[in-house]
Amino acid sequence: MTRTFLLSPAYAGGRRAQMLLSERAQFALAQRLRGGEPVSLGEVFTFLSGLYFRGKLAYANAFAPDFSRVLVITPTRGLIPAATGVTLADLREFAEVDIAADDPRYRRPLERDLRRLVRQMTPQCEVVLLGSIATGKYVSIMLEILRERLRFPADFVGRGDMSRGGLLLRCAVDRAELAYIPVQGAVRKGKRPPKLTPRRYGK
Repeated sequence: MTRTFLLSPAYAGGRRAQMLLSERAQFALAQRLRGGEPVSLGEVFTFLSGLYFRGKLAYANAFAPDFSRVLVITPTRGLIPAATGVTLADLREFAEVDIAADDPRYRRPLERDLRRLVRQMTPQCEVVLLGSIATGKYVSIMLEILRERLRFPADFVGRGDMSRGGLLLRCAVDRAELAYIPVQGAVRKGKRPPKLTPRRYGK
């Protein structure tokens, strides 16, 4: 089975994004971007989102057949490989558009790339969403095009963002892949599972 992982986006209009875009920022990531150096979308979104995106990216990189199958949902450009370099101008563009299913600036590029993905898929391919399955911001659009091929980790049910991030990170470290079930027809909200035992990870 060949899997493509779709990672839900980090919010590009919040406080951490403002820190990154500030002309006064002195930390390394901001200086790299301000110096004109493209930085991978995965690294930038990890900074914006913290543990949650870090876990999604680590997990997808651990279990995808190659990096080209780790795709990130963006506010304006559909699906972009997580390894793609982005600039400050790209981040400013992302910050101007909310992730809203009724906004064509977000919806149309995502629909375009999902249809392209379907055309490239064989019967042995499936798509795994690493993100909230309780929101319609991207799930409703994906189901219209991917239908039964859209799956998600069954252990996501009942977990919040931080819990999902922690789960994915430890699974990546342990090389323990989760079980996936179809989003279509699934119970997307359930009883909160027990808290994960705290762990420490290196950067």
